[in-house]
Amino acid sequence: STGFSCLYWATFVFLRRSTRFSFSLISAFLMDFQHRVGGKTGSGGVASESEANRDRRERLRQLALDTIDLDKDPYFMKNHLGTYECKLCLTLHNNEGSYLAHTQGKKHQYNLQRRAAEQARDSPATLQPEKARVEPKKFIKIGRPGYKVTKQKDPETGQQSMLFQIDYPEIADAAGVTPRHRFMSAYEQRVEPPDRRWQYLLFAAEPYETIGFKVPSREVDKDPKKLWTFWNPTSKQFFLQFAYRLEGQSSSSAMMRELEMQKARAQQAQLQLQLPPPPPPPPPLTMNSELGIPPPPPPPAMLGGLGTAAGLLGSGAPSMLPPPPPPPPMLPNGLA
Repeated sequence: STGFSCLYWATFVFLRRSTRFSFSLISAFLMDFQHRVGGKTGSGGVASESEANRDRRERLRQLALDTIDLDKDPYFMKNHLGTYECKLCLTLHNNEGSYLAHTQGKKHQYNLQRRAAEQARDSPATLQPEKARVEPKKFIKIGRPGYKVTKQKDPETGQQSMLFQIDYPEIADAAGVTPRHRFMSAYEQRVEPPDRRWQYLLFAAEPYETIGFKVPSREVDKDPKKLWTFWNPTSKQFFLQFAYRLEGQSSSSAMMRELEMQKARAQQAQLQLQLPPPPPPPPPLTMNSELGIPPPPPPPAMLGGLGTAAGLLGSGAPSMLPPPPPPPPMLPNGLA
C-alpha cells in the first residue's frame, strides 16, 4: 500500500507539471503581440530617451564621416591619453564620434567663422599699400656755423629790420642740401619758459647744428621787398632780411592797394577810349548776291525837257542815252 501510494503521488505530480507546461505553451502561441502599446509583431520595445540620443549621435557621426576627413582636419588631435581634443575650441572628447558631433555644433561653427574673419583681416591681400617713405639723410654734426646780425631802419618808412648772414663753408651741397629757416613761437620750444613777447628764428643746414635767434614777437611784413632770402653757393653764405610792420600799417597798406587798383582800372578805361572806332558792319546780303547774280544796273536819269545828257554833263562827257529815231519821210500831197 505504501508503494502504491508513492507511485500514485509521483504520477499526479508529473501530470500536473505537464499540464501546466502545455497551458503555458498554448498561451504563448495565442498571445496578441500585434495590438500591444508602442510595438508590433517582429519589432522590439519602445526606445528610451538615452537610446534615442545614442542613435542620434551615431547618425551624426556617420554623416560627419561622409563629409569630414579627420586626417585633413587641422583642429583634430589625439593626445597621449588616447582621447581626442579640438584645438580650436579646446574641448576634450572620448572618441571620434564625440568629436565629429562636436564639429556640427554651434560652438565649433562660431569659432570657425571667427577664425576665418581674423585670417581675412590679417591676410596680405587685404592690407592697404603703405605709402612710400623717404628715409631722412643722416649726417654727423660738425658744430655751429658762423653768423652776423645787423639791425637796420628804413629812413623813408621808419620800419625796423634785421639782416642775418650765416656762413656754411662745409655744407653738404653735394647731397642737394640748401639752408632753411622758419619762425617758431615761444610755446613750441622747450629750452626756456615760454614768453609771448618773444619768438625764435631758426636756421638749419646739414651737417651743421640748428641755430636760433630770439627776436621780438611782432608782426613781420610779408612784402617780398621787405622779407627776402639769398643763398650764395660760391661763398657758401646765406642771407635773410625781414622788417617789422609799423603800428597801423595794415590799414594804410590796404588803402594803398585799393588806390593802385583804382588807378589800374582808370588807365585801362583810358586806353579803351583811345582805341579807333570799330569798322561799320557789312551791308546785308540780298537774294541775288547769295545766288551769285550781279545786281541790276541803275535806271537811266529822267531828263525830261532839260536837254540832253551831254548838255547837262558838259561837252566832254559822253552821252549815256541812245540817239533819237530819225523823222518819218514826207509823203506827197503833204500827208504824213
